[in-house]
Amino acid sequence: MVTDRTDAQKRAALRRHVARQVILELILPLGVYYGLRAAGFSPWTALIAPALLALAFLGYDAVRHRRVDAVALFTLTMIVIGTVVSLVTGDPRTLMVRDSWLFGLIGLWILATLFTRHPMMRSMARTIVTVKIGEAGYREWDARWDSDARFRHRLRVLSAVWGAGFAADAVIRIVVAYSLPLDAIPLVTTLQWLVVLGGLIGFHIFYVNRNDLKV
Repeated sequence: MVTDRTDAQKRAALRRHVARQVILELILPLGVYYGLRAAGFSPWTALIAPALLALAFLGYDAVRHRRVDAVALFTLTMIVIGTVVSLVTGDPRTLMVRDSWLFGLIGLWILATLFTRHPMMRSMARTIVTVKIGEAGYREWDARWDSDARFRHRLRVLSAVWGAGFAADAVIRIVVAYSLPLDAIPLVTTLQWLVVLGGLIGFHIFYVNRNDLKV
């Protein structure tokens, strides 16, 4: 594989990428919600503020990298739709369920990509592989798609597992959103997502290491 980065450099680059995603997608939204609630803001306002932050960060990434990531665009669309629906209904729980729509549709989209030349994991791998070994290394890694049937099968297996995980998470979120007190929902759904995500990542690492997908 074409790369001049050491294993330590690749791991460091990946850790920085993961840390940034955890801060922007988990810690910051949760902190903003409970911070605003502690300051006396309504649940609706406390939910809208993290959504606006997400919009800003997604827009910044698109400008910085000079390309629009398909998953980021989908996420942005769902945030906008959920916010508009909540404005019409005036119900904060609608915003809570917004994440269920998002995760459920992402899961269905991932499963639908299994029938294309670009299953989700092939598309998503670009960011991680490029972070670790650069653009040239990614192109060499991705070129295996055209010549290696096992490579194609393994990417589809990973995509199927992630799609099923997102779909299952969506169902759990709906149950939580309509069965718990309003202020408990963000914390419980975040913890629940961390459990689901931990399971998905654990399987992903095991499968990647066992099946020659690691870079």
